[in-house]
Amino acid sequence: MRDMTRRGFAAAMGTAAMGTAAMGAQDRKLRVGVVGGGFGTQFYFNEHPNAVVEAVADLREDRRAALQKTYGCAKAYVTMTELLKDRRVEAVGLFTPAPDHARHVLEALAAGKHVLCAVPAAMSIEECQRLLEAVKRSGLTYMMAETSYYQQLTISARKFQQAGEFGRIYACESEYHHAGLNSPANPLLYYQGKRTWRYGLPPMLYPTHCTAHLLGVTGERIVEATCIGWGDNDPILKDNVYRNPFWNETAMFKTNLGTAFRVAVWWKGAHRGTERAQYFGDKMSFYFNHPTGQGPTIIRWSESQEKDSAGFARQSAVMEKYEYPKWWATEMLPEPMRHNSGHEGSHTFIAHEFISAVVEERKPAVDVEEAVAYTLPGIIAHESALKGGEQMKVPKIG
Repeated sequence: MRDMTRRGFAAAMGTAAMGTAAMGAQDRKLRVGVVGGGFGTQFYFNEHPNAVVEAVADLREDRRAALQKTYGCAKAYVTMTELLKDRRVEAVGLFTPAPDHARHVLEALAAGKHVLCAVPAAMSIEECQRLLEAVKRSGLTYMMAETSYYQQLTISARKFQQAGEFGRIYACESEYHHAGLNSPANPLLYYQGKRTWRYGLPPMLYPTHCTAHLLGVTGERIVEATCIGWGDNDPILKDNVYRNPFWNETAMFKTNLGTAFRVAVWWKGAHRGTERAQYFGDKMSFYFNHPTGQGPTIIRWSESQEKDSAGFARQSAVMEKYEYPKWWATEMLPEPMRHNSGHEGSHTFIAHEFISAVVEERKPAVDVEEAVAYTLPGIIAHESALKGGEQMKVPKIG
């Protein structure tokens, strides 16, 4: 099993389970404020035995009402700034537009609130640096709500890694395919005739659903990036605030352990939607569900031989169908939260880990260092794509 590259990574593997046990002796109710009534309605904070939703906020009346109904909360604010002035609110879940994340986190930390924030952590190197400094300075808990970290198959991969079953992972591939962001009818792009923050968003500025698949399993860090972008003559690519000319970006990353890591974030094309990974090890490889319909699969190294189509001998392998556990139904979660949830069962895990980390006064699994490690390589990859695929170093910051 390869060495871990950050403090306490092995311990972080089982944070959710340990948190459940530790919280048995806790009577504290963390008072949470939820900002953002779209995605923010999906995290089941009200089911956690150590939390209560104290207040909610959204600029839109319909979304405020949805938050109040979801969490049984009577107190609602129009703006995040108003909610942050509420002294009873101890922690906030920020589910606001991606370009606002870093600014909103800094505002929440300055108000003395612990923060759970949607992905990505930031949109530039400078924002990543400010975020790291602000969290360190505040002494408060920050966690990024990365769903891929807690996908059921990612949990399985992390357990395989912890047990040394992969041997040496020498390569990994991750794909986040979400076709349709070129459609004028897509509600993700427009609201009441106005462009949303997703209009023209560079794919690699939304990399964390992919980068978490490797970094959140092995703990290594990306040190180099090269990326190829593809676009067409669509008007969206000619006129957007990001000056982004690409629908799809495909990166090849190198980690500090020498692992090859291919990441494909695609917004347009003849491909099925997916958020998946596959890991290649010298003892075992592991494939998530494939868009063509093949289920999770394990490939094991074998000493047996076979012949290829030309008649030459080669080493064969053993292929096994993987029936994965429903991790959300286990003691990894408090009993009221043991049900399936969004993004392949990840939402309840995210809420539980954040609440547990605050109550237990420890760092969460996807803390600010992890969040920046997942986010920053995509920022550099997009720069590479703009430069025609130039190989670039991923800077160390913090």
